[in-house]
Amino acid sequence: MSTMAGANRGKRSRRIDANHQRESDISYQAASITFRIKDYFTIGLRGKEREMRPRIVKMFVLVAILLSLLGVRVALLQTLWADGYREASVSQRTRVQTLRAERGSILDRNGRELALPVPTRTVFADPRSVTDPVGVAHAVAGILQLDAQAEVELATKLQNKSSSFVYIARQADQDIAKAILALGLNGVSSYRESGRALTSTGLQALVGRTDIDGVGISGLELKYHEMLAGVDGRIVREVNSSGKSIAANSGETTETVSGGRLITTIDRIIQFQVDGIVKQQVERLGARGGTAIVMDTKTGEIYAISNVRRNQDGSYSSESGNFAAVEANEPGSVAKVISIAAAINEGAVNIGSTFSVPGSEVFDKGTQWEYKVTDAYPHGREEMSVRKIFVDSSNLGTVLVSRKLDTAKNHEYLKLFGFGVKTEVAYPGESRGALRPASKWQGTEKITFSYGYGYTATALQMTAAVNAVANGGVYVAPKLVLKTTDADGVETATPDSSTHQVISSDTAKTMTSLMTDVVCYGTGTLAKLPGMSVAGKTGTAYKLQENGTYATDEGTRTYFASFVGFMPANNPRFTVLVSIDEPDSGTQDRFGGTAAAPVFARIGQVLINELDIRPEGNDIGCVGSRPAELGPSH
Repeated sequence: MSTMAGANRGKRSRRIDANHQRESDISYQAASITFRIKDYFTIGLRGKEREMRPRIVKMFVLVAILLSLLGVRVALLQTLWADGYREASVSQRTRVQTLRAERGSILDRNGRELALPVPTRTVFADPRSVTDPVGVAHAVAGILQLDAQAEVELATKLQNKSSSFVYIARQADQDIAKAILALGLNGVSSYRESGRALTSTGLQALVGRTDIDGVGISGLELKYHEMLAGVDGRIVREVNSSGKSIAANSGETTETVSGGRLITTIDRIIQFQVDGIVKQQVERLGARGGTAIVMDTKTGEIYAISNVRRNQDGSYSSESGNFAAVEANEPGSVAKVISIAAAINEGAVNIGSTFSVPGSEVFDKGTQWEYKVTDAYPHGREEMSVRKIFVDSSNLGTVLVSRKLDTAKNHEYLKLFGFGVKTEVAYPGESRGALRPASKWQGTEKITFSYGYGYTATALQMTAAVNAVANGGVYVAPKLVLKTTDADGVETATPDSSTHQVISSDTAKTMTSLMTDVVCYGTGTLAKLPGMSVAGKTGTAYKLQENGTYATDEGTRTYFASFVGFMPANNPRFTVLVSIDEPDSGTQDRFGGTAAAPVFARIGQVLINELDIRPEGNDIGCVGSRPAELGPSH
């Protein structure tokens, strides 16, 4: 028993020892595996660390650079760039409203307005403050009666937040502006602005125009723009995010300075009546246009300067321009005043001098300058006195008279009478006409100048030239402005017109008697005024055509009909020129004596009535019939 028990204990002991041995082996193996794993990770981590270090360094450098740049930007924002950002901030909350200065008035010689400012309001929007662009556009479209396309365009502009100003209604009627503002639309406001109005549509050519911004672009508005314009003011205010003014900030206001006034030589009442007379005549004759000038004989002051021109639609208006100053034409027979006066003044002829005048003659025969001149009316060779030559407006007779002087002397007189240079009016765009130096005259130019061809002149030049005869032989420059008045009411008178002697007073008296005969017995009888003497000269010029001749390819001609004279002839007060451009060539009203002379008579009657002009006691106008020495009329 004991032996068996001992054997059993021995077996258990060996099993326990075997178990312990297995456990030890397992523990050893586990520990070995653990050590291997630790060694693996330790070696791996060291490799990763070697790989990550450059990356970490690079990241550190990048962050350092970014932080440095940020620091530099902050420094710049606080120093060099500070002013710009402050200005942007102020601009974002600041609104500047321009106050348009009132443009000065243009007045006539008696203080009556010719052009005056008209109060209007301009409605605008600041897109930055407009909360509903589409709604605003739709709301104002109904008031302004905008079509769908215009409404879309306005909405597009209002959506542009980079813009701070958009016009909604420029220079609108006060009631329209009030209706828009009454809607209370965010970002929509208005400012006062002056429009421009004329007291008569006939003044448009003389006064000129201003653009939508009130800048003179033609006529007197352009010439005297700086004086008339004034100085704009402005209101500067700060607004909140909804566009309303910040009450705590009073803003800044700069008041406007109104423009000065321009006092012209024009008489508004006479101008108005002359405009009507000229327009009526060009309409009656179906003419291209017409011009009339009324000039004070002694001072050169222009009381009226009328321009009428046919529009493309067949209507007539004064909107096209001041053709009396800016357009030059060959004057035709009115220029015979200069040719005959020059010869008489030089003592080459007198009114009784006679010439054998043919009905036609070829000059420079057999040369390249060969030219045939036909007289104003058909006749055989006839003995004519200077008086008859002038009264009946003989072209060939005038050529023969002018040839008593050499070319240089004739040219000198044309210059003395004011041709080839601009007048002292210095109207914007004024023409000097075309007058070549005498040394360059060739062929027909040495002939045709005597009866008004070969050079051109404006109506203003021709008026001043003939006025020298009325003024006792003294040329007086035309004048359009009497004085100016600045914003403080200080008046500055313009200088008197310059003068110079052209012909002697005796020659002027002789020419006056000849011009009086023209009206009483010659080509200008329709210019007569009852009970008052009138001196004048007719002119009918062919107009140069595009083909370089005085006839179209079809053989037709166009005419430039004129009459220039003064009244009363015995004691001249006013010189008046009338020209009708292209009257109907198929009628007898195409001539200066029939198209223009009657207009002179009507204007003369206006002057008599408005200015109470009375003839001297011995002046009773034309009396008796045509003198026998003049022969039959033509």
